[in-house]
Amino acid sequence: MRIKKISAWKVDLPLEEGAYKWSGGKSVRVFDSTVVGIETDTGVIGYGEMCPLGPYYLPAYANGVRAGIAELGPHLLGEDPLELGRLNHRMDSALKGHPYVKSPIDMACWDILGLVTGQPVCVLLGGRYGEDFGLYRAISQESPERMASRVAGYRQEGYRRFQLKVGGDPESDIERIRAVSARLQPGDRLVADANTGWLMHDAMRVVRAVEDVDVYIEQPCLSYEECLSVRRQTNHPFVLDEVIDSIDMLLRGKADLAMDVVNIKISKFGGLTKARQARDLCVSMGIAMTIEDSWGGDITTAAIAHLAHSTPTQFLFSTTDFNSYVTVSIAEGAPHRVNGRMAAGKLPGLGIKPRMEVLGKPVLVIE
Repeated sequence: MRIKKISAWKVDLPLEEGAYKWSGGKSVRVFDSTVVGIETDTGVIGYGEMCPLGPYYLPAYANGVRAGIAELGPHLLGEDPLELGRLNHRMDSALKGHPYVKSPIDMACWDILGLVTGQPVCVLLGGRYGEDFGLYRAISQESPERMASRVAGYRQEGYRRFQLKVGGDPESDIERIRAVSARLQPGDRLVADANTGWLMHDAMRVVRAVEDVDVYIEQPCLSYEECLSVRRQTNHPFVLDEVIDSIDMLLRGKADLAMDVVNIKISKFGGLTKARQARDLCVSMGIAMTIEDSWGGDITTAAIAHLAHSTPTQFLFSTTDFNSYVTVSIAEGAPHRVNGRMAAGKLPGLGIKPRMEVLGKPVLVIE
């Protein structure tokens, strides 16, 4: 089996709630997602997706995904999509860095592997743990009162884990954490996610002011070293996200006891192959994980679900259902939230079928 054709589609994903806001005044109303199709000489087609959270979040941007695929794609024609280790080595040799470009290609090849073997991707990634798994709900940054008021509605949808977007003015963030915490019920979990938005002195003010609150602190500052400094001066459980982008960083964090939980974003590692490596390393080191991506629609949500469902339950801190945040469905068969929980599909591959009437004509074809 050989790669015969690579296609890419650009698709807009408007947000259900109108806008998504986080630290530093950043916000998005419509996400620019790229869907990739890998067609083989046997007629089997696999699909992947990559959607950055805007160009100001991580070193990734939507047009860069498509430009990178145009650069990388010709080097992959004639390669066997089932030889995932070899394919990833080929991608890394042909294009240094830019893991987000490689992610939808790798994801599509896992879809092909599942289709060819007749197995869901989660089985190929290690097996299915349990019937389903819990989801978190991100609470977009607004006034403390408005953010707190959203908790009851999200709980009615079944969510019990809430990711509070902070990283703004420290006084307001202290109020946000306390206001939302006051609305929680036994069994709920609260994460205050600063998305790198605080300076160290501001982060210290916030964590000290909420010492009595049961809250996880996530990625308070921009650099690993700054986050480690805050970690060493607080008793709150600690989550690292934006700085966790390689096996090296996971090993460093473990050695420094820098975190209790890490976020594994599929595209930040370069696809399911390397995200699985990171996941398995975390399991061996006893580190809990949130399995997710930067953003996406139905295809990304399916990939997240398969990686999350194949993660031992005690190590899966949380995951998310991005397709419930947007108004456009780009694929049939994607998993959806049921009472705050989700499950990977049981059909072969990712279990999805793109809605070509939504995707339209490809913006890029390599053959």
